[in-house]
Amino acid sequence: MAATTPSSRRDQVMIGSLPEDFLRVDPSVPTNQQTPQQQQINHDEQTARAIQYGGTGTGANTMGRLSITCMQAKLAKNYGVTRMDPYCRIRIGHAVFETPTDMNGAKNPRWNKTIQCNLPPGVDAIHLEIFDEKAFTTDNRIAWTLVQLPQMIFNGESKEDWYPLSGKQGEDKEGMINLVLAYQQVPVMPMMYAPQQQMVYTQQIPMVMPGYGYMAAPVATYPPAGYPPPMAYPQVPQQPQMVPQQPPQVQQQAPQGAPITQADLQSIQEMFPNMDSEVIRSVLEANRGDKDATVNSLLSMT
Repeated sequence: MAATTPSSRRDQVMIGSLPEDFLRVDPSVPTNQQTPQQQQINHDEQTARAIQYGGTGTGANTMGRLSITCMQAKLAKNYGVTRMDPYCRIRIGHAVFETPTDMNGAKNPRWNKTIQCNLPPGVDAIHLEIFDEKAFTTDNRIAWTLVQLPQMIFNGESKEDWYPLSGKQGEDKEGMINLVLAYQQVPVMPMMYAPQQQMVYTQQIPMVMPGYGYMAAPVATYPPAGYPPPMAYPQVPQQPQMVPQQPPQVQQQAPQGAPITQADLQSIQEMFPNMDSEVIRSVLEANRGDKDATVNSLLSMT
């Protein structure tokens, strides 16, 4: 039996009808009894729905909603000469949120700020930073921490706890922050778009447009209730073509100069005996019979 090469396999053609379960997933079949291909298709469908609706993939009509309440913090040190103005910055996935600034909060800032946000798929921790707000320089980062989301909040419970902060004093030595975490599934409906009403041109009114004069412009209105279906609408009249009005062109005539006489040519020829008479005539005609301008032009040429 001859060996089958990759190129020969690619040249093969399958003949016949496709099986009934080709690229189909039967929802009545339990997940543990599905083939690997069916499980992969089901997983891809859930992931696509999660991306579309902004949820975690647990359902097509729900999405995960995370609630974070920044209560207060107890910092180890007040950096700077004056009292610090701390605020908290929280990053969940690619989204960033900030609390209001506690002016003169120093080492014991209080915010009591609740942040509501969608929990992206695969995110199981939030990154938190505390800054000292500055008026004329860059805000100074005081402390930071990475908070892992506890499993109990996904079971419908809320959790309040103190979390250690890291900073210049060392790992988990910059103080503590008090957070309240909660999570819930909220229903989501796909965005619906109301169909646009059919526009019907009912009348025309005269309009004046700069540069175009008077023209008849159609007025668009919506049909009343019970109006015939779109197929029964009268044909929309074509809009009149706007033709710009061209201003009348006024032909400008060149000013007439003094007539050129043989005496003028002779007088200039006497002043320039070495100059060809045709050149003198051409320069005199170009200056429209002005002898002074012609003499100046000839002087510049010599």
